[in-house]
Amino acid sequence: MNKVLLVTLQISVAVVTIVVWQIVTTTHLVGDPNQTAFFFSTPADVADQVWRWFASGTIWYHLWITLAEAALAFIIGAVAAIVIGFWFARQPRLAAVFDPYVKGANALPRVVLAPIFTLWFGLGIWSKVALGFTLVFFIVFFNVYQGVKEVDRTVLSNARMLGMNERQLLRHVYMPSAMSWVFSSLHTSIGFAVVGAVVGEYLGSAAGLGYLIQQAEGMFDVAGVFAGMLVLAAFVLVIDFGVTLVERRLLVWRPEPGSGGH
Repeated sequence: MNKVLLVTLQISVAVVTIVVWQIVTTTHLVGDPNQTAFFFSTPADVADQVWRWFASGTIWYHLWITLAEAALAFIIGAVAAIVIGFWFARQPRLAAVFDPYVKGANALPRVVLAPIFTLWFGLGIWSKVALGFTLVFFIVFFNVYQGVKEVDRTVLSNARMLGMNERQLLRHVYMPSAMSWVFSSLHTSIGFAVVGAVVGEYLGSAAGLGYLIQQAEGMFDVAGVFAGMLVLAAFVLVIDFGVTLVERRLLVWRPEPGSGGH
């Protein structure tokens, strides 16, 4: 699809959503507009709240706290998952032994772990990082593990025939094969790293986007809640765009989808 057309369609979806939201909350289309606005706010009120946050500068401190927590959770979780994922994929017996434990740990509800992490690490940054870590780790781990396991056996056999040792195989065969899986999981885990930080802040903190949302909810400030979610969504999109740029740089050898490899 043409990029200009794609961007136009994406913007159109946002515009239509805002227009419908404005109509529903300011007219009698679905009932009393005052009552509807109380539960859903209005685009104008949300935009005004976002503007006041940025105009006063108070949002920057909270953004920085959430960014630090999410970045640490993302980096630590992704690095640990990549290393352990490669290790398990190259050690089938070890993977078989720990398989039920990994799956069992992945099945644990993360929100239930949040109070435990708060008890262990306190109300500071590290309880949020720990929660984000648990969300990021398993997403990246399973993708890396699967990516290494699905290395083309013909390519692997040819590389061994050429005399490549294990280190060379890791660098020239396994890593390129798993890289697409890695970046696919990184795009997904970005949002989960931020979710872990925000949920941790929501449950107990004195700063961050989760704290702002929790405070607004406590005062029945629906506009503040939606404003916090809007800033959060924009925040994730910006980080995801950064990962996309890195992906394009590292995977420059990969043909574009639909190009047929030419």
